[in-house]
Amino acid sequence: MEKPLINAASRTGLVNEYYFSTKLAEIARMRQQGLDVINLGIGSPDMPPAPNVIEALAKNASDSRNHAYQSYRGIPALRDSFAAWYMEYFRVALDPETEILPLIGSKEGIMHISMAFLDPGDEVLVPDPGYPAYGAAAKLAGGLPRSYDLDEENGWMPDIEAIEASGVERVKIMWINYPHMPTGARATPALFERLVSFARKHSILLCNDNPYSFILNKDHLSIFTVPRARDVALELNSLSKSHNMAGWRIGMVAGNSSFINDIMKVKSNMDSGMFQPLQAAAAEALAAPESWYAQLNEVYRRRRLKAAEIMNSLSCSFDPVQSGLFLWGKIPQGYTDAVVLTEELLHKQHVFVTPGSVFGDNGKRYIRISLCATEELLNAALERIDSMK
Repeated sequence: MEKPLINAASRTGLVNEYYFSTKLAEIARMRQQGLDVINLGIGSPDMPPAPNVIEALAKNASDSRNHAYQSYRGIPALRDSFAAWYMEYFRVALDPETEILPLIGSKEGIMHISMAFLDPGDEVLVPDPGYPAYGAAAKLAGGLPRSYDLDEENGWMPDIEAIEASGVERVKIMWINYPHMPTGARATPALFERLVSFARKHSILLCNDNPYSFILNKDHLSIFTVPRARDVALELNSLSKSHNMAGWRIGMVAGNSSFINDIMKVKSNMDSGMFQPLQAAAAEALAAPESWYAQLNEVYRRRRLKAAEIMNSLSCSFDPVQSGLFLWGKIPQGYTDAVVLTEELLHKQHVFVTPGSVFGDNGKRYIRISLCATEELLNAALERIDSMK
């Protein structure tokens, strides 16, 4: 191939293509070759939204008035619904006019926040293990990601004293994510209180990414339950997992009006609002009764039992009390790292599970199994894995 006449911006060299993007392409090639690959790696809900949500989408899409550009801040009905949802489940009062900004998926909020608050050279504390997008967004915005350790012995909670001892003079943002992905660890009110105190002491923007709060978890906890948290904190949330709407790309960021206005300066230059029927349907979804979450979690509870059987078959150890869409487990000593095990599973048994190294160095001896697969598929994967013995 000839050398291109135009070179990409230098910032593209700071990040790699997202792991799951390349791995899904590999799986697609294997399937084209006739191989039946079972994918237990991706956290993409395989169940549909509630029927009334789909009906609301269709009804609003059939109205010709709903196809124009929309407000950059989202329709009032959606912001009101997010506010009511937070009050009912998190016991947090948010002003829908000034403290809530709907997003085209909460993932875009990570980038918007990074661009709105980072200057070149600002440091960003990102968890290890943790969601890779935190570090990637920091780099693309000119910031410097700096990992802080999470480990099993400490319950996957940050050691705030160790972070302070390492120096935080240049830190502008700290990302936290509870219930935690990939480990499934839950935060406690005491942890959030310590984190808010730390952020206030050092003038750090504390960003809590909170999309897993309803999956196998009844203790819905927001950073805003801590007094004065709004002085230093933002919180992201999403309908992707809690309402089976991952492909709909509907999320939100909440925080004090000053922070929201700063994010709006970035967001309003990057999109032209969300399709109104999607917003109307999302408002319908947020009004779901408690029974919706109970029914959803009963399915995931049964699936997690099957995932636990897979972990046991692989001789992996794991905490049976985890929240979220995944089961996280430590590999046996016979493997040098998780990639060796997961590549063996993929290419010999045609079962894809995620190596924990995707999420940082502290994940190298762990694997993650997605619960976004039917019990039948999980059983089939178990049979293949059992046949390795």
